[in-house]
Amino acid sequence: MDDSREAAVASVLPEAETEKLVTEIREDLSVFDGIVDRAQAIIARYPQSRSALLPMLHLVQSVQGYVSQAGIQFCAQQLDLAPAEVSAVATFYTMYKRKPCGEHLVSVCTNTLCAALGGDSIYARLREHLGEPGKPLGHEETAGTPGEPGSITIEHAECLAACDLGPVLQVNYEFYDNQTPDKAVELVDALRRGEKPAPSRGAPLTDFKDVSLQLAGFFERESDVDGPSQATETLAGAQLAQDRGWTAPAMPATVAFPDLEKK
Repeated sequence: MDDSREAAVASVLPEAETEKLVTEIREDLSVFDGIVDRAQAIIARYPQSRSALLPMLHLVQSVQGYVSQAGIQFCAQQLDLAPAEVSAVATFYTMYKRKPCGEHLVSVCTNTLCAALGGDSIYARLREHLGEPGKPLGHEETAGTPGEPGSITIEHAECLAACDLGPVLQVNYEFYDNQTPDKAVELVDALRRGEKPAPSRGAPLTDFKDVSLQLAGFFERESDVDGPSQATETLAGAQLAQDRGWTAPAMPATVAFPDLEKK
């Protein structure tokens, strides 16, 4: 089985698209010529080249705005892996998009607490607002032409680890806390106008391709690592304990662990 057929078999896309996958994987890989040096720099971080696969996938995503079949082939060649191995990882993690993404990725938390606080209503409102009349936008669908200025891909996300500030959403993985349906609509409208509203915390907002490059480990501006990563509300308990001199009992220097039951 050749590389293109192996990757197609490993794909989770509908069977009807198999032949399309076989064709795509043979497309010119020259689109990635400009990132070969960065790919090698990623590989050099690890004792085994295959360990570089996760940041490598972010790197190829920074070029095309998604992980294409050509991107899978590029990773396989750089890491000496089978395309099926790369495809298995790319289809497991939701941060790797298998179809072109918008300039901005809007992730709305719809897990239990955010949903109870209004996350479901925010997601439903954005689906209607970004979709066409009578046809709300679906999960990982895009308003506008993917990759073009002002285009937005929407998704519902599981817990974004900001329960104390819910309901929350992220734009390209930067937080926007304490959202309401109206505030969320104002936010996406600003994005469509080409504006970049400041996140609640963290680095200044960038686009999806650029944040993929950051996730690969390349920060091209000092501001990419600016801003507090924690919210004041999240640290309130620790700050209160510090102000009042509260401490927990010290951990013993040595702790005896019970013997494990033999099987």
